[in-house]
Amino acid sequence: MAYDIQQVINMSQDELDKLFSSGEVGEIPDGEAKGTAIIAPGTPYNYAIAQVINFFAWQGKIFDAKTSTLKNEISPFGFRAIIAKVYKDDSWFDHKPCIVLDYSETSTVAQRVRDEIRKVADKQYLGKVYWGNKHLIDFFLQF
Repeated sequence: MAYDIQQVINMSQDELDKLFSSGEVGEIPDGEAKGTAIIAPGTPYNYAIAQVINFFAWQGKIFDAKTSTLKNEISPFGFRAIIAKVYKDDSWFDHKPCIVLDYSETSTVAQRVRDEIRKVADKQYLGKVYWGNKHLIDFFLQF
């Protein structure tokens, strides 16, 4: 079942957690994905916050499956920066396999960031962002 961004943006944290847990690892994605940050799940402000972040800060991720890396698309100008290593490992959330986006060796700015993604529908991934070992936010990727 494909998800409309409005469905995902309106989910509570519990619903996002269940969706992430039910997702599959799949293959490491390849290509450009539009991203939506999910900062305040289950609140009426979530969509507005996501729109502001999407315009001013983060638009998505560009994966290169051959090199197992990605770049984030950031700023209102869509700069491609903040590189991560991409690999499969167990999730910190539920200890099941996921795809890890690891910035610890590739970025000074995001050195303490670890993203985890799982495929929740064809060309759609749900992700969790960690700072150190603390869950911060979720995000949605559409290829």
